[in-house]
Amino acid sequence: MGVLLHLSDPHFGTEAPEAVDALLALAARERPDVVVWSGDITQRARPAQFEAARRFHAALKAPHALAIPGNHDIPLFNVAARALTPYAGFHKAFGSTDDPHLSLPGLMVAGVNTTRAWRHKHGEVSSAQIARAACRVRQAAADQLKVIVVHQPVWVACAQDRINLLRGHAAALAAWADAGVDLVLSGHIHLPSVHPLSLAASDGSPRTVWNVQAGTAMSRRVRGGIGQSIHLIRYQAGPRARRIIERWDLPPGQATFERVGRHAL
Repeated sequence: MGVLLHLSDPHFGTEAPEAVDALLALAARERPDVVVWSGDITQRARPAQFEAARRFHAALKAPHALAIPGNHDIPLFNVAARALTPYAGFHKAFGSTDDPHLSLPGLMVAGVNTTRAWRHKHGEVSSAQIARAACRVRQAAADQLKVIVVHQPVWVACAQDRINLLRGHAAALAAWADAGVDLVLSGHIHLPSVHPLSLAASDGSPRTVWNVQAGTAMSRRVRGGIGQSIHLIRYQAGPRARRIIERWDLPPGQATFERVGRHAL
């Protein structure tokens, strides 16, 4: 069975050393095949922060990876860089921001860059991006777990977080559900949750899309009394494939990530 490690919002530059060590220990034990980063990898898009993230990623020793930027991965105070080369640091550390994707036995992942250089933090998804991601899902094999990754959430549990919803999320969910997506991974609000969304395909048939919302993987900027948090997603190919989403938290004052939730698809 393959293992996908979903990390979000590590905010390198604000990382807690105990969380870094605990996450490396968890990865060494679970040996993920794929690491997916759903944005806000750095705190202020500074070269040293991207380099620290790159070194950490190398230490995870995963064979495959996919990363998208968050709003914090665009320079905030360097106005010229924000206007002219907003993704230069991200490109150097993690590669292209243009529709990254990967396909493995049992798994297809498509990334969507929902940041915009002219916005401070709110994200949006264009109709063209929605269509390209839907096309990736439709091209996937029947036995692949189909995953789309965005930064800003497409669903939130708390009314106060509705302002943080991805602009265009309703159209995106409708199109991606119709295409057959299984999971949408996101971050941004530092509040982890796993929640099934009941949607409908264009022919009226019911579809369930799982919203997998990560907390911060290792930053000190935790929220709601919840410590650092990540997901492990287990998948396999074949007609009777099993898919399991696990949430792992690092309780405050502890040195080891603990599994606090498990959902079988």
